[in-house]
Amino acid sequence: MRVLVTGGSGYLAGHIIDQLLQRGHSVVTTTRTQAKASGLLRRYAQHGKDVFDVVIVEDIAVEAAFDQAVVSTPPFDAVCHPTSPFYFDVTDIQKELLDPAIMGTIGILQSIKAHAPTVRRVVITSSLASMIHPWQGDWPGNWPGHVYTEADWNPITLDQALADVLCGYRFSKKQAEQAAWNFLATERPNFTLQTICPPLMLGPTASGDLWEGSLANVNESLKRVRDICFGKARAENEIPPNGASFVFTDVRDAAHYHVLALERPEEVSERYFIPTGWFANEDIARIARDHFHDLAADCIPLPGTPGGGWPQDGMYTVDNSHTRNAFPDLVTFYSLETCIVDTVRSLLAVVASASASASASSSSSSPSFSS
Repeated sequence: MRVLVTGGSGYLAGHIIDQLLQRGHSVVTTTRTQAKASGLLRRYAQHGKDVFDVVIVEDIAVEAAFDQAVVSTPPFDAVCHPTSPFYFDVTDIQKELLDPAIMGTIGILQSIKAHAPTVRRVVITSSLASMIHPWQGDWPGNWPGHVYTEADWNPITLDQALADVLCGYRFSKKQAEQAAWNFLATERPNFTLQTICPPLMLGPTASGDLWEGSLANVNESLKRVRDICFGKARAENEIPPNGASFVFTDVRDAAHYHVLALERPEEVSERYFIPTGWFANEDIARIARDHFHDLAADCIPLPGTPGGGWPQDGMYTVDNSHTRNAFPDLVTFYSLETCIVDTVRSLLAVVASASASASASSSSSSPSFSS
């Protein structure tokens, strides 16, 4: 199978690419810059360009952005679109969050329909953010007693999205996914559509070699682990609250779901919700203390540090039985402990790589842990 995977330097996309290649598929991915394209080609240098290649799409929000990317020799069988902005340091919510997510999703579907007639399967990454109600319960996003399923959609409006960055992100995920389903209903393309809604993804990075040796460049998901384990929470003597994220998926399990959706023989169009475990931020600190004694001495919050616990007035629950029934062979997942240990190890590897490079060049600079 030949697959186009957008945003190849991304956190999830890197693992999707790794697993597709391990399973014998060929992959073309997109990235925004030549520098990132060169980094990806170095990472997969053992593969010829017939097995792995990169094309540059500078701005996914512009019209016809993917028209050239979806054309391939041999042609594509499937497309996976995990690309969507996930960061909160923005100055223009419309331009930086909403347009890339919504227009990028519509745009790639239009390009596939117009220029890639051999594509039979499209998988798009959505999020629990598209589902979660932000104003229920004692904590924003925690709705005690509510059972989140694949049927849930958040109620955020455009005006609310433009007034708050977190609402803007959640709205962007909902609108992008709903736009995809509307495209399927109105345009009736030749391909099926599967959307996958992960909760917070944790786990090791496949993209650390593209971070220029700095933990300042980690993605939004991994900032949580970085801030808890690399000094910020220790300095503030407080473990940050979870927000709405008490369910997680290891990024490797999330990638596995995407790959299985791309490979599945059934001609189905469905929405999937993929939580695999529960956590509180205090669990991240505890697990890291148990396994990384050097970090525990100076960086990780001490036992008894306040914050990072469970809500006192109850929790929402989840039911993804529909998804589990659709993927009956996927029954074993990474535990929270393995997930956190592997995450911290991957962040330490970024620091070690930067230190080695600095020593080799006789540089006095050091990697940054700041956000």
